[in-house]
Amino acid sequence: MNVLRALRYSACLLVGIVAATAQEPTVDDSSAPTSRDVIDVRPLNPDSSSVLDLRTGTIVATNGVQVIFEDATLAAQYIRLDQNLGEALAEGNVSLQRGGTTWTGERLFYNFRTGAMRAEDFKLGNPPVFLAGQRALTLEPVGTNRVYALTNAFVTTDDLAEPGYRIRARTVTVREDRRIVARDATLYLGDTPVFYYPYYTRRLGDHPVRWVMTPGYRSIYGAYLRAAYQFDLGTNSLASINLDPYSRRGLGVGPDIRYDLDPVGKGNLSGYWIADQNPENDPITGEPIDPQRYRVSFDHTVALREDLTAKAVIRKQSDPWIVRDFFENEYRRNPLPGSFFEVQQAWPNFTLNTLARVQVNDFFETVERLPDVKLSAHRQQLGQSPIFYEGENSAGWFRQRFADPGTTNDYSAFRADTFHQLLLPKTFFGWLNVTPRVGGRFTYYGDTDSDGWESLDAETRGVVNTGAEVSFKAHRLWKDAENKFWDVSGLRHILEPSVNYAFTPEPNAVPLELPQFDTEIPSLRPLPVQFPDYNSIDSIDSQNTLRLGVRNKLQTKRDGQVEDLLDWAVITDWRLDPRQDQETFSDVYSEADFKPRRWLTLNSEMRVNPNDALLRESQTSAIFKPGRDWSLGVTHRYTRDDVDLGRGGNLIGTRLYLRFTENWGFRTSHYYEIRDAVLQEQYYTVYRDLRSLTAAVTLRFREDVFGGNDDFTIAISISLKAFPRFKSGQDAERPELLIGG
Repeated sequence: MNVLRALRYSACLLVGIVAATAQEPTVDDSSAPTSRDVIDVRPLNPDSSSVLDLRTGTIVATNGVQVIFEDATLAAQYIRLDQNLGEALAEGNVSLQRGGTTWTGERLFYNFRTGAMRAEDFKLGNPPVFLAGQRALTLEPVGTNRVYALTNAFVTTDDLAEPGYRIRARTVTVREDRRIVARDATLYLGDTPVFYYPYYTRRLGDHPVRWVMTPGYRSIYGAYLRAAYQFDLGTNSLASINLDPYSRRGLGVGPDIRYDLDPVGKGNLSGYWIADQNPENDPITGEPIDPQRYRVSFDHTVALREDLTAKAVIRKQSDPWIVRDFFENEYRRNPLPGSFFEVQQAWPNFTLNTLARVQVNDFFETVERLPDVKLSAHRQQLGQSPIFYEGENSAGWFRQRFADPGTTNDYSAFRADTFHQLLLPKTFFGWLNVTPRVGGRFTYYGDTDSDGWESLDAETRGVVNTGAEVSFKAHRLWKDAENKFWDVSGLRHILEPSVNYAFTPEPNAVPLELPQFDTEIPSLRPLPVQFPDYNSIDSIDSQNTLRLGVRNKLQTKRDGQVEDLLDWAVITDWRLDPRQDQETFSDVYSEADFKPRRWLTLNSEMRVNPNDALLRESQTSAIFKPGRDWSLGVTHRYTRDDVDLGRGGNLIGTRLYLRFTENWGFRTSHYYEIRDAVLQEQYYTVYRDLRSLTAAVTLRFREDVFGGNDDFTIAISISLKAFPRFKSGQDAERPELLIGG
């Protein structure tokens, strides 16, 4: 019977389309209906049925139906639709979604073509604001915005069936530009009226004037209050005045302005100043820190025209540690902020970039670029030939400025560099990819002006490089593979081995004979072996290397979607002619992601020295998330002591979340240094749902591993559900935000 109903439903729609086509007297393609003219009618379940009246073009559908036209979707148990006029009468569990707004009720009249609407006992869900009324009506458009009117309605930001507070009004109008107007309104707390508004209006967003505060106590601050008075400067601009009293440090003040002024651009300007009553000493030099501490931060981005952008960033601060002491979240993301100005023009095959950088803070080492202009040619085909070309050309004046202003080791020079490479990608046997390449680089260095040692004369360096990359992909499918324990429904294995050969003979000038500006920086990750990916121009030396790699993937289907069960990649370098500072085989790098169940994810990153059988680095994590009520994450990171990278570590971290009830939650995290037997950091947060608010009390303990004082913090954070302070999951990833960091 269900099959017959579905066939009957489809036949009615087909006859309707044929009938509509038969009524068209011409065959002019310009008058043919487009996808925007089609009203799509779909059954919601096998029991849905419909009847089409060929004479009037009216469809009557029952037992669950959905009608879609442009950005509007109407669903109900019963819908009577006039296809010619676009008018629909819907009854029973009615839901209308349009422009990010959802209307729900039991009876609705709606016109898909004009947007006109009439409804009874309707609710409007447009988070973070919710409305309900006895009667809803669409008024005439105001500009490009329609206006909805509700009678005997109430407004609330409490997303519960029985809201804790609401504003009840005789009439409420809602504009699509997210502004409401209520007349003859009364504020209710529960069922108790507490205030009367003859006229009330506001935008459905953050209130134009508001306070954001985090009170607490911290060992290095004493009692403190991180407070920001925020107010709108305009439609797309937000300003705040920070007033942060600390009982042990004094009063920190400063403005913060965020703006988006298209086409002028968008950005942020902020300042902060404090007469620090207890600045302590520099942890590296031991020198006392000036108590007059400040920082200024400015960034601005503008699109001058299509594909032409400019960006300016300025970071000025009184000492290296003010951001660490008062803006912990920012310090963790970027402990060494820089200042620069950049303009970039992009074309399909080329990019022109101009970068200017100066040393704004003399306690941060900086390579000044005054300026550095680079034209990059992306990989592109040369005409109709099978040959591809890529290259880079740059020129600029560079100056190495060291961190200590008392040294005389700074040096500067002019450098011009040009690189060109040809590639011939080929596929053999339909599966083997081979890409040989050959390139050349010419670099000119002007006379080096040095303050600390003998200056270098002008130098030119030529570099020739060649090589080839070989790879293929093979797979095998097991459709019938099933395993409930491993959550497997079918298996596909994908194998991707690759070999990348890179050869560069010894250049006529080795790195020690050249000034170093773009130099190779020690890294725990493998550096590229081919140009232009390897961009440490001044560190280029001889190379005769095979990079060997293989990636294995196991895929399965879960909930009808293809998902990686295992993704494992391994690479290493076989140096056929190693330099004096190299060994025959480089470290072996392994990265693996394993998801044996929907709720369990395992990750592993490992770096092993095969010559001495030493584990140099590893990071392993397991994340358990079986549902909404709890989750657990465990991470272990080990780094061996390294001559270039310094002292390593052996750190284990845990993160646990428990949801006790609808209103109570708990999160904790720990970081324990095994080698030193030190519990470096502990977080404990209790969450409480207060209907329209969420509150969190956070405790943090930190042990100073550098021999200083330990740090204890307790803070309270309150956030409106309607306008949350943090993005979803942000407080878990960066818990320092909960203490005002």
